[in-house]
Amino acid sequence: MHYVYILQSQLDQSYYIGYTSNLENRINYHNNGRSRYTRKKMPWKIVYTEKFDSKTEALRKEKFIKKQKSRTFIEELINPSK
Repeated sequence: MHYVYILQSQLDQSYYIGYTSNLENRINYHNNGRSRYTRKKMPWKIVYTEKFDSKTEALRKEKFIKKQKSRTFIEELINPSK
């Protein structure tokens, strides 16, 4: 399985969008300060995940979300009922 995930910083409420094939390891990677991009905004919590059968599909979705460049889009994805 492959996943697209969105993390939210507990420090400043910003979002991080990523892809992984091992969700648990990837979250630990971010929260242990091993990612240069995310270490300054720790801790992170998972606010969205989507599962895909192929890496290609997951990467396509990750790219689509990132291209939106919209906090509103991300928040509607996370909370579709609001």
